[in-house]
Amino acid sequence: MRSAGQLNVKAHMIFLAITPTGLMNALQVADASISAIWCGSDAISEVDYGNLKCRNVSRFNYPLCGETQNILDGALETIEDHHPNEVIWIENVREL
Repeated sequence: MRSAGQLNVKAHMIFLAITPTGLMNALQVADASISAIWCGSDAISEVDYGNLKCRNVSRFNYPLCGETQNILDGALETIEDHHPNEVIWIENVREL
């Protein structure tokens, strides 16, 4: 039973994919109607990005994999500008 304060609304989930594998995983789990996916230029080619017409994917024009924290922070700021107050899930990439 739902209390008066509960709503039947799905929250948006924003994904930041750093690698091609991370983007593929995000595309598999993201509900296209409620989720947005952002990625760097090194996660998908321009041609493949152009083929994602029905998906809510945004591609930065610069790479993210292996970049400094300042670059990643800038990407997060851009995402927050476009999706204020939304939860952002970020792919964790560790150097081996």
